[in-house]
Amino acid sequence: MPMATLSPMMVQWQACKQKADGAIVLFRLGDFYEAFEEDAVLLAKELDLTLTKRQETPMSGVPAHTIDTYIDRLVARGHRVAVAEQMEDPKTVKGIVKREIVRFVTPGTIINSTLLSDKKNNFIAAISVINEVCGLALLDLTTAEFRVQECEVKNLQDEIFRLKPSEILISKKHRELVENAHAREPWHFDPQVCADTLLKHFKVHNLDGFGLKGRNAAINAAGALLLYVKEDLGLNLDHIKVIHLRKDATYLELSHVAQKHLELDAFLQFLDHTQTPMGGRLFKNWVNYPLISVEEIYKRQEAIVDAEPCNLEHIRDLERMMMRIQSGYATPKDIAGLRFSLEPIPELSKTRPELEDPNPLIELIKAALVDNPPFRVSDGGIFREGYNAELDELRNLSTDSSIWIANYQTQLREETQIRTLKVGFTGVFGYYIEVPRSQTDKMPIHFQRRQTLVNTERYITPELKEYENKIQSAEYKLSSLEAILFQKLREQVAGYAEMVLRIAEKIAHIDCIFSLARVSQKRGYIRPTIDDGGKIEIKGGRHPVIENDSFIPNDTLLDNEKNRLILITGPNMAGKSTYIRQTALLCIMAQIGSFIPADAAHIGVVDKVFTRIGASDDLSRGQSTFMVEMTEAANILHNATSKSLIILDEVGRGTSTYDGIAIAWAICEHLKGKTLFATHYWELTELPGAVNYHVSVHEGEDGIIFLRKIVKGSTDKSFGIHVAKLAGLPHEVIVRAKERLKTLEIKQVQPKQLELFKWKS
Repeated sequence: MPMATLSPMMVQWQACKQKADGAIVLFRLGDFYEAFEEDAVLLAKELDLTLTKRQETPMSGVPAHTIDTYIDRLVARGHRVAVAEQMEDPKTVKGIVKREIVRFVTPGTIINSTLLSDKKNNFIAAISVINEVCGLALLDLTTAEFRVQECEVKNLQDEIFRLKPSEILISKKHRELVENAHAREPWHFDPQVCADTLLKHFKVHNLDGFGLKGRNAAINAAGALLLYVKEDLGLNLDHIKVIHLRKDATYLELSHVAQKHLELDAFLQFLDHTQTPMGGRLFKNWVNYPLISVEEIYKRQEAIVDAEPCNLEHIRDLERMMMRIQSGYATPKDIAGLRFSLEPIPELSKTRPELEDPNPLIELIKAALVDNPPFRVSDGGIFREGYNAELDELRNLSTDSSIWIANYQTQLREETQIRTLKVGFTGVFGYYIEVPRSQTDKMPIHFQRRQTLVNTERYITPELKEYENKIQSAEYKLSSLEAILFQKLREQVAGYAEMVLRIAEKIAHIDCIFSLARVSQKRGYIRPTIDDGGKIEIKGGRHPVIENDSFIPNDTLLDNEKNRLILITGPNMAGKSTYIRQTALLCIMAQIGSFIPADAAHIGVVDKVFTRIGASDDLSRGQSTFMVEMTEAANILHNATSKSLIILDEVGRGTSTYDGIAIAWAICEHLKGKTLFATHYWELTELPGAVNYHVSVHEGEDGIIFLRKIVKGSTDKSFGIHVAKLAGLPHEVIVRAKERLKTLEIKQVQPKQLELFKWKS
């Protein structure tokens, strides 16, 4: 539509749409937020709304009081939303009301939303690449957590999988590194622009104090991220006071393949018994980043030993409440909730002296707000009586109005002798005097008719009009004064932000330690011995997620000498996969600082955990099952060290038997690190240097029984046909399979024919 034919309001909308950078614009019109043109069509489709037209322009909208619900639905579908608000009071403006975009909402910038998970960070990330180094910056607006790290390009996917950011920014030059990232022009990652953005935000002369000296990739990522959130999205970042550098060398490396194969999300849900949102987020961080420092692991173990029971259930999300208070998003309920969450702290501090005393803040809020204030300031009634004298006076005037009206009604009845006369009020017409139409001849001449109904007439008098103006003025003043007082209170409470966040950090740590202590005590876990040696020895180990009364414990012995490579043979369903995953999870648990399900354990710290498990395609990248398998194996061979733990569940199964055996044999020869290799290739048991174990099976007349026990020695039986029978294959298929097996066994390749694969001395 040509600009000349647009109404002034649509000109406003066009200006907002141009600034929205492709986001859906929700445009405030009175009690609704409206969308126009292509936004309206999209809104109607995504939210199942009615699509209408205004002067031939497509239009759809949602009620203002439910806007957050609809924004959540749009963001959950991956859309960006720009909210254009009325910047003036329509009652005081002649002509069109000024409107501007006041906020953007994207998956990484949601603040008050049902999409937020209490125990998970909601990160927006930025990635910068310099040569082979990636800078990764992460910002959680809801908790004020802002951190950066650097990693090699080859490890970028591991970090993204581990952190699961909701939104990722990257330069258009490197968009191929990350799928579904928001590609930005390269100048957004300019070193000078990014450094200046950080220096200006943190009000410092250099970034050395944050540990960022020489970390140019990290600086570029952090600066680009802040620039986007502040300038493009227009969000307030005053509550972001510090940036933390994470050093990868201090944590156990987990490839994204290992994270997926070990099902760390399920493991986290099983182990996490934290009581607070802050504790839950910190615990997730502990599981994602196990320690490699023996000293730090020992400190957590000691804290678990010394842990005393504590009830933290009534402490709400101190970090997110304080963020809303600092950023101006807080409701009266948020501030009241902060008070109730802080009230248990003084009692806790009697046994935990590291906790600061929040009583001054508690008393400040308690003196100001009623115990159960409304969500909105505009609803009124949020402050206690006695908090502000002028507020009390205005309230009394409003309260006394009912008495004045009752007295005035009595007075008029006596003057007019109309016993059915009544004085009332409506939001549309204000105060009125109502009498039956049959009594109108008794009304004094100075009464002015205000409204005619079916059986009654309504009037107004100069005296009643004067009182109405007085009441309306008082209510306006009351509403304005409450808004001013709440703003001042919010600013006062925000002044305690650093103290509250320090308390939140301490509470999160206490919560995590007590969670581990409670799980350990309940399930009979033991404290493992941790050192920097090369041995992993576990007696009576159990899988932490699936252990139960009938679970069969097993031992594990790995070292860098005679027990570097353990081969485990045996049938499917016998427990090989469970056993090797169990070992990896127990090592991860130990390096979190947790006690573990075992009779005894001595664990030398591992630097990396690698896995190669199962068969799967990667059709999106055009990779077959075998290619995926070989890619994962190549990653292990190139990156494992002597301190790594390697878990292999079948290698070489995606090709012919001879090729597979040859590849598996060569991989085993080349492997560094302590390795558990579950395989059906019993021919590999001839590998020099390998220690053979198998899953014991009882063979009886009625079939086989899996004993789930790992015992020393090899087996040349896979019991595949027995497993097929248990799975329910037709009887005739089982019979035919047995016939073919006998024929094939006659032609079977004997171990002596595999000499060419053996290590050469």
